[in-house]
Amino acid sequence: MRYVNDLPIYAAFDAGAVEYPGTLIADVPARLNAMMRAGELDMGPVSAFEYALDAQRYVLLPDLCIGARDEIVSVLLVSQTPPALLHGAKIATTKESASGRNLLRVLLERRYGVQAEFVEADDPIACARAGQPAMMIGDAAIDAAFEFPSELVYDLGALWRDWTGEQSVTAVWVARREIFETRRDEVRACLHALTDAYSWGRANREAVIAMAQNMKPRPPGFYEIYYGKLNFTFHSAAQRGLAAYCRELYAIGAIESIPPFVPEVIGVAH
Repeated sequence: MRYVNDLPIYAAFDAGAVEYPGTLIADVPARLNAMMRAGELDMGPVSAFEYALDAQRYVLLPDLCIGARDEIVSVLLVSQTPPALLHGAKIATTKESASGRNLLRVLLERRYGVQAEFVEADDPIACARAGQPAMMIGDAAIDAAFEFPSELVYDLGALWRDWTGEQSVTAVWVARREIFETRRDEVRACLHALTDAYSWGRANREAVIAMAQNMKPRPPGFYEIYYGKLNFTFHSAAQRGLAAYCRELYAIGAIESIPPFVPEVIGVAH
């Protein structure tokens, strides 16, 4: 596992509480996207932008997502200049996230009416320390939230919610279409394991937080607040948020068509 944000789903596998009927691959979102696109993964989480970009390749699965009702906490812009004044600016962006980068683009172009240049950086937080606007995700974003004054830190989930009134969705679970069509029972079994694992995570919150602290120590009480802000259930509100994100991506020309946002029903309920 590369980030602590998905521990509420995956901690059960590490704890041996739930068995996964396949092989779990841990990597950053951009790499998982590339592996799924290349046919190296059969199913799993991809960025919301990856799904929107090439929805014909994938089947959107039910039940799970990664997002937030308001603040995401781990998808941030650090900037000495307010977003509305970033027209023409060069913004350092992480190489690890397509959803976050395109969410920032949507906010800048559609909410604030400004266009900026995005420059991939190996260490966006170092760029922020040098005074350059920088977007980062995951643990680096959380580090930045602790390091920089709050007036320089912009939570993209909060900016999105304030503007659209919708939840944000940064990742969804998909299966490659040919896998879904030919190995549906295996997809169903894997999804059952994932939903069982998330149920375990909700019932064993203290164990999940202890794992998170072991991976990346934070001040006492941080993970209780952090996980309370995130949403892992692909319910109707999350589906509306994904649909709104896709519409905005289409409006700025980032995708060629608006994909389906209602997941395939494959009988995952027990």
